[in-house]
Amino acid sequence: MVLKTLQALGPLHGFGIARRIEQLSQEVLQLNEGTVYTSLLRLQHQGWIDFDWGTSENNRKAKFYSITKSGRKQLARETENWNRISGVIGRVLSLEGQK
Repeated sequence: MVLKTLQALGPLHGFGIARRIEQLSQEVLQLNEGTVYTSLLRLQHQGWIDFDWGTSENNRKAKFYSITKSGRKQLARETENWNRISGVIGRVLSLEGQK
């Protein structure tokens, strides 16, 4: 979700990423800062995101994360995998009364 958010919206700081995912989930997902920043560190370690320092909306110094070329490739793989798995789950759940 972080990779897709950055791919769709461009560079964002961690708080902005979390709020946007919460908004898109219609508040079903509630992300705490620890979860988001742990994910950002993992994604950065994998080389899928990078950051530059910038100034947030409230005039504070913040890291603005962006997706890398490698991150775009990983997002494509993850999207393909998600579509495949969710399709399988959908087929299994629709087996009602079938033999």
